[in-house]
Amino acid sequence: MPRKSPRSRRKPDSSQRLPGRVRPRAAPGRGRQRAAKARAAHAPKVAPGRAARPPAGRARTRRPLRPRRAFVAPEPARVAAILAELEKLYPDATTALHHRNPLQLLIATILSAQCTDARVNLVTPVLFARYPDAASLASASLPEIEEIIRSTGFFHAKALSIQACCAELVAKHGGHVPRTMEELTALRGVGRKTANVVLGNAFGIPGVVVDTHVGRLAGRLGLTHQRDAVKIEHALMEVIPRDRWIRFSHWLILHGRETCQARKPRCSACVLAPLCPRTGVTASQ
Repeated sequence: MPRKSPRSRRKPDSSQRLPGRVRPRAAPGRGRQRAAKARAAHAPKVAPGRAARPPAGRARTRRPLRPRRAFVAPEPARVAAILAELEKLYPDATTALHHRNPLQLLIATILSAQCTDARVNLVTPVLFARYPDAASLASASLPEIEEIIRSTGFFHAKALSIQACCAELVAKHGGHVPRTMEELTALRGVGRKTANVVLGNAFGIPGVVVDTHVGRLAGRLGLTHQRDAVKIEHALMEVIPRDRWIRFSHWLILHGRETCQARKPRCSACVLAPLCPRTGVTASQ
């Protein structure tokens, strides 16, 4: 005997429904309203003017953070002692980028972005042997420049910057590198750091070069509390004597590479440890 379907086993509805009439349903939300009233009835009463304490088992809100202490400018005696120690440690500090003229230094500094100086020094001899001046670089084939500087990273953007910068040097400065901050920073791919490198090392014009090492060490030594590179530069110019701006940048770059690394500085072997507040240092060796 075939089984009956569930629909066929339903009991017939004795009440005949009228067309268009819907069965009435309970109002939605009544159960939630009753539960909310029950919780409110059992909740502890709080005196007016006082805040209710969180029930046991719940995490309390954190207390507001204490405001940071105001930055205190470094004492001139401590700054002088830091400079004296750095000068003893790195008496012959200079730029690690190999160059023969201001143009080569400018191009090498552009290539050094996100790249080591040692890698740049391997690339620039090949580049300058094929393109010795700004005019030849401006008229060179872009794919050829990219192929030569490929190992420095970001070679496409760097090749564009080098070619555009050299084209502007030819058009506006007769193929020569200008000697002012305003004229240098107006060139494609040249910022204040690159301009200070060229002005200080090629023309002897004082300036503070702020790269990642200088910015990191300046903060750890308590020389400034600024984070922006331009603000760090101006803050260091107020603290460091003008005749040491160029050498000071080289000192911090070398010290940042050898001793005061970013992740775990070697504070136990640092000659500046007695003079350094180690601002922001959480782990050292």
